[in-house]
Amino acid sequence: MNKPYSNFNATLAIAKASFRSILRSPSAVIFTLLFPLIFILVFGFIGGGGITVDVGVAKGSDLNNPIYKALQSSGVIHLVTNESAEQMNKDLAKGHLDAILNITKNITSWPVYAPVQGKSQLPPFTVNVQYTSASQEKGKILNSLVSGILFKMNSAMAKNTPPALAELKETTVTVRAYKTIDFILPGQLGFSLLSTGVFGTAFVFLSLRQTLVIKRFFATPVKRYSIVVGEALARITFALIGASFILLIGRFAFGFTLIHGFVTFINMLILSFIGVVVFMGFGFTVSGIAKNESTVPPIANLVTLPQFLLSGTFFSITVFPTWLQPICKILPLTFLNDAMRQVAFEGANLWDVSHQLFYLLLWGVGIYAVAVKAFKWE
Repeated sequence: MNKPYSNFNATLAIAKASFRSILRSPSAVIFTLLFPLIFILVFGFIGGGGITVDVGVAKGSDLNNPIYKALQSSGVIHLVTNESAEQMNKDLAKGHLDAILNITKNITSWPVYAPVQGKSQLPPFTVNVQYTSASQEKGKILNSLVSGILFKMNSAMAKNTPPALAELKETTVTVRAYKTIDFILPGQLGFSLLSTGVFGTAFVFLSLRQTLVIKRFFATPVKRYSIVVGEALARITFALIGASFILLIGRFAFGFTLIHGFVTFINMLILSFIGVVVFMGFGFTVSGIAKNESTVPPIANLVTLPQFLLSGTFFSITVFPTWLQPICKILPLTFLNDAMRQVAFEGANLWDVSHQLFYLLLWGVGIYAVAVKAFKWE
């Protein structure tokens, strides 16, 4: 007696065959493994671009003084004024802020000075700077800049009046060092997942249509969902293997921070799984829109290139113009990159990044709705 036909076994067979074809594809290996590792080396250790020092401005700090205005116009300092004191302290401890600045006014009118009987005269302003050990190099840049500004202004005032313009008080919060690799690697992992999800999916289903493989499948009892799920399983498996490889190389070769060890590693793989599933929706959409293989790259690049550049993959989105940053923040790769950095360095669990996951999944629902309309079997 013949066994009943099993679509489950058919799905696994398709997944196995597809996985073998991926391993034989040089482009898949290059985009998933080689490019991210090259970018980690180039952007993480050779460097590139200008330096921006992110400085939180404490609530109640005096903003109407020449010191603050000089820092504003320096071109190096990015002053953050829209966060609460609690959030600034958290960002300082995590290395998201390089320092917190508080300028206090010591007299009611400036530059007129009124000596206090029996007391030493205070300068008009006190500049309190709180650094973090997580960003020592940028702290040195800020220290040099603030000291230079104060020296110049104090020297100019010294010939007119005894007290200097301001005195500088500094403290340092000792926390875990935030290394370049801690920013670069999650971005490159997102780069790998987006490339796999979009290019891999778009090319394979277009190729299956053009070579009439799907048409041949229709002559068998295999269900359509088995074809899609089988191909998806192969790409998800390959993407997770690639993610594991990148994380392990980053951890043991470059000192990438996995704050809770194996638990963080598993959480990163879960995020990778969610990310590649969402990004495959873009691939299904591209394969439905593209008429032949030559049209896949330009359409796929329209989807991937803006995200590679604007989603904090290679550098922080704070370097972009203010008008562009809201666009950067709503891209799906931005949500994935932010979630990965919080999980890896800050020790956040998946619930802590539920905000990013919600919007990432919202993107997934939207793009799969489009994919269903655009996808073609023949």
